[in-house]
Amino acid sequence: MSYLGLNAVFLGLAALVAAVALWRRPASRRLYAASGLALVAVLVLTALFDNIMIGVGLVAYDPALISGVFVGIAPVEDFAYPVAAALLLPAVWSLRGGDARRPTAGRAEQPTASPAASPAAPPAEAQDA
Repeated sequence: MSYLGLNAVFLGLAALVAAVALWRRPASRRLYAASGLALVAVLVLTALFDNIMIGVGLVAYDPALISGVFVGIAPVEDFAYPVAAALLLPAVWSLRGGDARRPTAGRAEQPTASPAASPAAPPAEAQDA
């Protein structure tokens, strides 16, 4: 199996989970913005470190199994894993209830005085008569 085929499986599963999460629990704009920012960050880091690792000979790819499209000297197939992570992790977090809002929005909270919350008055001193 080529790296592109393997990536298609991972990206397909990640996209499926993301679609289910979006359908079941529509996310806020903040989640989309944070996911997009995280995607950009991991793509930049992948480009940087994959090129370094390949350049020093730490990692090598079989030319028969890659598409031949490169970012620097890193094959484009290396970038599927950060994309899958950027899709999958926020989706799982959303499905697990991580983006649930607190029910206090829109309600004015009334301050309540409870005996436990107020400091206790010092005990009265006994007076000698």
